[in-house]
Parts: sequence; structure tokens; C-alpha cells
Amino acid sequence: MRKEKTTSSTVVIDKDGLDLLIKSLRRAGHDVIGPTAPDGAVVYEPIDSIGDLPVGLEDDQDGGHYRLKAATGGKGAKEALFRYVVGPHSWKRYLFPPSQKLWSAEKKDGGWTIDAEQGDPAKQAFIGVRPCELAAMRIQDRVFSGDHYKDRGYAAHRDATLVVAVNCTRAGGTCFCTSMDTGPVASDGYDLALTEISDGKDHRFVVDVGSKRGAKALSKLPQRDATAGDRRAANSRTNAAAKSMGRTMSKNAAKVLRDNPDHPQWTDVAERCLNCANCTMVCPTCFCSNVVDVTTLDGAGAERRRRWDSCFTVDFSYIHGGPIRRDAASRYRQWITHKLSSWHDQFGSSGCTGCGRCITWCPVGIDITAEARTIGARRKTAPKGER
Repeated sequence: MRKEKTTSSTVVIDKDGLDLLIKSLRRAGHDVIGPTAPDGAVVYEPIDSIGDLPVGLEDDQDGGHYRLKAATGGKGAKEALFRYVVGPHSWKRYLFPPSQKLWSAEKKDGGWTIDAEQGDPAKQAFIGVRPCELAAMRIQDRVFSGDHYKDRGYAAHRDATLVVAVNCTRAGGTCFCTSMDTGPVASDGYDLALTEISDGKDHRFVVDVGSKRGAKALSKLPQRDATAGDRRAANSRTNAAAKSMGRTMSKNAAKVLRDNPDHPQWTDVAERCLNCANCTMVCPTCFCSNVVDVTTLDGAGAERRRRWDSCFTVDFSYIHGGPIRRDAASRYRQWITHKLSSWHDQFGSSGCTGCGRCITWCPVGIDITAEARTIGARRKTAPKGER
């Protein structure tokens, strides 16, 4: 949820200060989650110190392509902790888990005992949340904690989570947050926001405070007030990221998709799409799920689990008589039109934050920005086959 802004001055901490922040949060009982790079990709896992962060690594991303490599750009880049952009993980896995037990039941003495799984969530602290990911959290807040429906489990996890954001000083090849107005600088939704400055001579973080909880955590760290030079250095780095986006989303995408349900491009993309659902699995805002009931072999136990699902699976649109969206064209159209167009009507914003994951992790490199642009550029005609 949106954090209360404070009037605290912007301050500066060094690497040791960040390390102390992580360790102090752990001592305070938080499960500290941050970026790690164990197997050639940046993923979010529990961390103990800055030694667990992807030091001196940067990512090379394009359609269907991801490589993590040693950072280029001199000593400062090689010492940087947050030079990467984003990997396949999103923070939603810790707020809206891929598989979550809703309740379990056990048969005893002729009756059933029900465990509703409503215990208090563990305190969490997220380290290294990008501005596009903050925007994704705000979108999921509206989905799960909006006026019409409240998921108590999600809300409890969200309230128990402290968020340390990191402003982007480098853009990836599939990033387009500037055209979605979600980055590269965090505007709200954080407890603390860091801008890393690593130039080979000095390694420091300019820190903005976004909540009283963030101010309390910061108060335990050695710090100094930020100077005008610190602010200029931070702004120059985030401005450079804004100017180097790898992709751009067209401004009229919502209207174009709404007005072209019968465009021939849907058939064209269907011939390339594998229906693997990678795009929805890596997306930080997709929220589709299914509910599965499982019983033990002896019939004495059962549980109900909620699991991530995708509009790309055939059975997702199943009703009596069969699935509504039988072909790949209709399923891709459903996904991109909902994400970029009808999401505005449903939740008051786009469902896309410009992180670029769906482009990078598509095995055949289908590009959501290119598809929206092509549909807007080509004359509308009806496709052959099923619509």
C-alpha cells in the first residue's frame, strides 16, 4: 500500500551503512529478501548481507535473450551492487505466492478438523525494488485490496513488508518504463529509496525517506546530509537511464487495441506464440489463479491450494461445453488487450509497468511494444479463421 511521505532530509549512506541496514532488519525479525545471482540470473531470495548481492554484474536483455555478465564501464561499475535491471523473478511471489494453501482438513474420530491457514504473516523486508516494480505492487494493491474485493492474506503480507527501493541508473534492452510513467525514479510506495553512486572513487547511496517506518530504520545507520553535489550526481544517473530505454510503448496503445479486435496481426502473432505462458509467469502484475483440491490416498486428509494460472492455458476459459478461447490468436489478444487497454476500465490504470520481462523471457522474442505499434500502423481488416 502507499506509504506516508515524510519531510525528512535526503541523506547519504555508504556500503557499510547498507550492510548494517540489512543486518539490523534481520535482527528486528524481518525476513530480508534481495537480489542474488546464483545460477546466471538475478532472482529474489533471502539475503544476510551485501555480500549476497550481485556485485559487479549487469544484464544484457533483448527479445528472447538474457545474459548476466561482468559489468563494463570501469572500476565503479565493477563495484556496483545494483547495476543489473530486472530478472525473471518479481516481488509478487512473496505477496501473492505461486502456490498457497488456503485450508486443510483432517478426518478424526468420525469428524473433520479444518485449519483455515490464517496465521499472522512473517515480517518481510524487500531490498532493491525497482520503480517499475513499485508500480506493479500498486496495481496488485488495487486488484487484491481495492474497494470491491479484499484478499486478507495479500493485505496482511503487504502490511508486514518494508520496501527499500532502488532507482535505476541504467536501462535494459527491453525496458520501457518512461513511456508508462513508472520510472526510472521511484515516486511513492516505498519506505526508503536508494540511488547508487559508484564512480571508482566513492561508493555511496543517496537515500530518500518515504515513511515513518523507513525513517526509523534509517535512524540506526551512520549517515550525513546529502549535498547539492550528491543530488546532482544521483539525478544525472537516473536521467541517463531515462534516455537509454531499449523500448517505447505507443501512447495510443489502449485505444488501438480496443478498436481492433479483428486485426490480422492477431493471426500473425499466433503463428509465432508457443502458448508457454512465460510472459504471464514473469509479469509482476498478472494475477490469474486457479484453485485445486487434493486428497490423501486414504481419504483422511484434504487441502485446497491457490496456484498461479494463465490466460494462455486452454482450460483457463473453460466453461460447460469447452473453452471460450480455443486458438492462440484469441488467447494472445485477451492478454495484451486486457493488459494495455481494458485494465484501464477495470482498475484505473494500465496493467503494464514497462519492466520488459515479457519480451526478454518469451522464447521466441514476441515484443508487446512492437505488436501494439504494428496493430496501430496497419489497416484494420478481418482475419481468417476463428476470432
